[in-house]
Amino acid sequence: MNVQTPQVERTVRLDAATAGHTPAAVRAVVTELLRREDEYGTHELEEYVEDIVHTEVPARLGALLSVPATGTTTLVTGGADAFRETLDRLPVGPADRIWTTPYEDVARLTALFALRDRTRCRLDVVPLDARGDLDLEWMAAHIDEDVALVSVAHVPAGCGIVNPVEEIGRLLAPHRALYAVDVSYSVGQLPVNAARIGADLLTGDAWRFLGGPVDVGFACATARLRSALTDPGPARYGQEPPRTPHSASVAGLNTALLLHEKDASAAPRQDLYPQLRDAVGRAPGIELIAPGRVQSAVLAFRHDELTAAQLRRELRARGIVLRKTVAQEMPLHLPGRGITTALHASLDHDTTAQDIARLGQALDAIVSAHRPTEVVLPRAVGGSLAPVTAAQSRPLRGTRGHLTLLR
Repeated sequence: MNVQTPQVERTVRLDAATAGHTPAAVRAVVTELLRREDEYGTHELEEYVEDIVHTEVPARLGALLSVPATGTTTLVTGGADAFRETLDRLPVGPADRIWTTPYEDVARLTALFALRDRTRCRLDVVPLDARGDLDLEWMAAHIDEDVALVSVAHVPAGCGIVNPVEEIGRLLAPHRALYAVDVSYSVGQLPVNAARIGADLLTGDAWRFLGGPVDVGFACATARLRSALTDPGPARYGQEPPRTPHSASVAGLNTALLLHEKDASAAPRQDLYPQLRDAVGRAPGIELIAPGRVQSAVLAFRHDELTAAQLRRELRARGIVLRKTVAQEMPLHLPGRGITTALHASLDHDTTAQDIARLGQALDAIVSAHRPTEVVLPRAVGGSLAPVTAAQSRPLRGTRGHLTLLR
């Protein structure tokens, strides 16, 4: 008697923008180096991977980002850490203005607020046009030599808009302003060319679309920025000293970069985005959070009654993993739209059309299960019957708020 084992559908991970699915080769490298460190000690491990850390990774990052292999790239624990450490050394004063955007994430915005409070500079927010894109005409009309720094996210943390970082770089080029671009949510899924962007500071994380280990990222600084920064000096009270990533994580990043070099399919298929948008958007009660004219492989959305936490749990029960995003992730944008929580779907290199179809079917099933049901109840007077809608008990969206950094 042959007994067939039932096939279990694989888990569909649509959370590459949170922490991408780490390739087996990357996990193997990190695991082996941690074992080696445990056996021989930290100093031996650092010597063992010295060439990887100082030669191979800078060369591969240089090729990926179109920057020189030496002298420009620093390995960091994360892009936000590098941004904060740069602002700590930025010589600005009360007469200077800093530009940020409504799409700035909470970590970088916190660093900008700290810079403003410390130096008394002015922090301005670039407005959006009617479509949700950064208003380039406003920027062109208001740029002057008082603007010391402009900070822009290539792809923001809380939605999938692709900001026009190259156009902004050309607009700023004739002026004094230093230009900082975060590519944490774009590198590995979109081409990132530092030369064409024209940024003085390019920061990014390795554990999202690149598929590298956590707590390792990079910062690329131009000579103009390096010459403008002051000496670090003694750390202020409560300020953490700069950290460096673990050697095993750097070697894991090296393997992730090697995989991207060898295989063009290591990046998400951008052509699947319209299918993702259609699969999510057709479910009743779903609102897409997709501002702007150009989108990446990331889609944020919410339901008009079901909470993001409830949707995420029910999708997970069906084998589909998404990320929950909260208002404080983009304090200058999401709260203004009345959004407290939402879900984030992001394509990975191995996402298929079938995976997206499963997401759409699951959303339809979940939403249908929570729709009001139509039952027939007798009227109080007369013998005729009429349908009366009796809604199932459902939580209301927005019943739990989240703190933001707005003041």
